[in-house]
Amino acid sequence: MKLMIVILGDKDADRAVEVLIEKKFRVTRVASTGGLLRRGNTTLLIGLQKERVEEAIEAIRGIRSESQDAGRRKATIFVLNTQHFEQI
Repeated sequence: MKLMIVILGDKDADRAVEVLIEKKFRVTRVASTGGLLRRGNTTLLIGLQKERVEEAIEAIRGIRSESQDAGRRKATIFVLNTQHFEQI
């Protein structure tokens, strides 16, 4: 099992969640703030099988923001090993 932590701009978050849910990923969305200019961010928490990590990354990579700034990163993604994952 893996835990994917995705930090992206608020402008891209709605579309990212839509795309991930369409692909049958379960997503938890958390509002966050950070970076040099303290812009609004969203953090997505995704529990998934290791075989689906690349699929999730590609889904996020395919998101196009309407105001995509040149040179601006779309997302920061951390993929962590997790020993236990349970939904109650």
